[in-house]
Amino acid sequence: MTTSSMSGALSIDDLDVVKPRFLASDNTSGICPQAMAYLIRANQLDDLAYGNDEWTERAAEHFRTLFETDCEIFFVFNGTAANSLALASLCQSYHSVISHQLAHIETDECGGPEFFSNGSKLLTVEGAHGKVTPEGIERMVTRRSDIHYPRPKVVSLTQATEVGTVYSLDELKAIREVADRHDLRIHMDGARFANACAALEVSPADITWRAGVDVLCFSGTKNGLAFGEAIIFFDRGMALDFEYRCKQAGQLASKMRFMTAPWLGLLENDVWLDNARHANAMATRLASGAAELGIHTMFPAQANSVFLELPAATIEGLRARGWTFYTFIGEGGVRLVCSWNTSTELIDSLLGDLEEVLAQNGR
Repeated sequence: MTTSSMSGALSIDDLDVVKPRFLASDNTSGICPQAMAYLIRANQLDDLAYGNDEWTERAAEHFRTLFETDCEIFFVFNGTAANSLALASLCQSYHSVISHQLAHIETDECGGPEFFSNGSKLLTVEGAHGKVTPEGIERMVTRRSDIHYPRPKVVSLTQATEVGTVYSLDELKAIREVADRHDLRIHMDGARFANACAALEVSPADITWRAGVDVLCFSGTKNGLAFGEAIIFFDRGMALDFEYRCKQAGQLASKMRFMTAPWLGLLENDVWLDNARHANAMATRLASGAAELGIHTMFPAQANSVFLELPAATIEGLRARGWTFYTFIGEGGVRLVCSWNTSTELIDSLLGDLEEVLAQNGR
């Protein structure tokens, strides 16, 4: 018996509590061991501030090696800042950014891109499986050419997309072709960029600058870091004065090494890729198991996200058993996201609960 029970007060051990089981997002996972090890190493000695430390330089050089080019790298705390500041650097206030209607910059960044660009407008397009298409870009650019219309200047792509699909090399090159015709730059929101690389089995260089991407926001948070995103400019000229944007936006960390040293844990020995491959494999296991139960998958499960179409009673039954997930995609739509530390036991436990809840509800 616990001390609290002996004194008459209830402790958590005395309560019949359903502990949460997290598959709502890859943001719920912890820090992977390799990143944690580098964080501890960076804490052993003092170093220079504001990114002038050896850890930050080493991380930047690792990125240049990974992308096989002399790119410019900046480190910020989160994805909203990364996307917003990157887009602001590519636009003037009278320009516009073309993105998919489900893009994070449109639905979940509280107007950040518009705020930091002093008013650049987001123009959204439809597209199957969460993807912007060359045709959609062409229609948006050519619909008007008068001075009253915010001139399109950037195409923003999410790789992997908000619905768990990935742009192929051919799709990226086709988008670059239409972008070149209309003098557009390409920004890539890489919240799950690692998962896209793993899914396509291609190098980071092949699906970024070689395919015509100008700037990438590469997420570390969803790949095993506590926090931190890398903004990578493949044309150094586009990064002119970008450090001032970071400072003004409150994104210049004084103890930068604690943001950048853990990146070394991901970048060395391709841990970032192993983490992504594992997350993708767990999503595939989940999607396959759901299909065996006769459950419809709303989109192809190509990366680490799975979207299932479930009856309302089944959704509530799973929540009652402690499962966490989002239902923002539409009525009956459930998003489940796997991470670097998602286990086969967790996936199989979910599938087991899903089968039981379906049976209880007469299906």
